[in-house]
Amino acid sequence: MSSDTDAGRAVHGPDEPLTIGEMSRRTGVAPSALHFYETLGLIASTRTAGNQRRYARHMLRRVSLITVAKRLGIPLSDVQDAFADVPLAETPSHADWQRASRRWKRELEKRREGIERLERELTGCIGCGCLSMKACGLLNPDDALGSQGAGPQRLRDEDA
Repeated sequence: MSSDTDAGRAVHGPDEPLTIGEMSRRTGVAPSALHFYETLGLIASTRTAGNQRRYARHMLRRVSLITVAKRLGIPLSDVQDAFADVPLAETPSHADWQRASRRWKRELEKRREGIERLERELTGCIGCGCLSMKACGLLNPDDALGSQGAGPQRLRDEDA
């Protein structure tokens, strides 16, 4: 499988699959997380005759994007949605990634709008000075939001 070595590490041809250890080293993601992503259908592997996982090299990009999403606080379910049309079994085309990128951009725009709305509402509430969302005459006159349930009703995601 290895064609050469580089500082004690195997160097593979561009079409050779990666072991789970190589995938972990290249992405910085623990093998247990790779297993978890696989159970969610975010990534895929094949098995050797000895039942060892092997990852196609195009999985590196998927794992890297998952890592970025996690750092941004994007739920894995949103990543699943973004990757819905990106093939697992073959190397995705440029067009596949462009579609995923557009879908992801729309999701990020929704998140940005939600964060901006939250910022405006919190700034208004904090600036009010009453220190009570329950009794606030500015944002919640006569506690009208109390009938909608417990918790910060104005701060909930409108699409949820």
